[in-house]
Amino acid sequence: MERMGLEMPGGSHRRSTHRCHLIQTPSMKPRFSKPQHGGNNKQARENRHVQTVETITPSLDEDDLMAIVAEHKEPFVLILDCVQDPHNLGAILRTADAAGVHAVVAPKDKAVGITETVRRISVGAADHVPFAQVTNLARTMEKLKEAGLWLVGTSDHATAKSIYDLDLKGPLALIMGAEEKGMRRLTEENCDFLASIPMAGKVECLNVSVATGVCVYEAVRQRRVINE
Repeated sequence: MERMGLEMPGGSHRRSTHRCHLIQTPSMKPRFSKPQHGGNNKQARENRHVQTVETITPSLDEDDLMAIVAEHKEPFVLILDCVQDPHNLGAILRTADAAGVHAVVAPKDKAVGITETVRRISVGAADHVPFAQVTNLARTMEKLKEAGLWLVGTSDHATAKSIYDLDLKGPLALIMGAEEKGMRRLTEENCDFLASIPMAGKVECLNVSVATGVCVYEAVRQRRVINE
């Protein structure tokens, strides 16, 4: 059985960051000054009341995600089920950008969003990879199925097949679980297939950002072979 996605034109999806310095003047009315190269300007450095205000535009929502999916004949989506460490999210976004993932999805609750730490660790990838935060992850997964994507979740269960034995070509959503706990029950139940990473040593699992890199690039390898 094959699911087919829709194809329609679309644009780029980026977030922008604006940094300003709030300076308390003698009249008690704040004003904003543009930072100079290297951080605070001279006036800001001399004023002990300086505050740095960082504003990151909101992440995408479910409708934005589905629009991105519709733009691609074979969409490649990465779902993070409650990843909480900003360092992990930053590293994952860096991998997603390098691998050409079309969008990264995370729940709004119990999961880290785009923060300054995430942006720093991602080395700029957070500004380029479409990042959607959704209210109901299970519902979003169902919508992705309806759009023609196959959902492959990562798990260490005995029933899970090796990631290297699964067909990761075509419309795909790859689901990674949270640190320590893995995927939630409902998330796992919504997967079409479960995949595992073979472990030859004594440790039982990999860090989620490392595991994501392994799985994402196996998908990239397979998808490039079929497209060459």
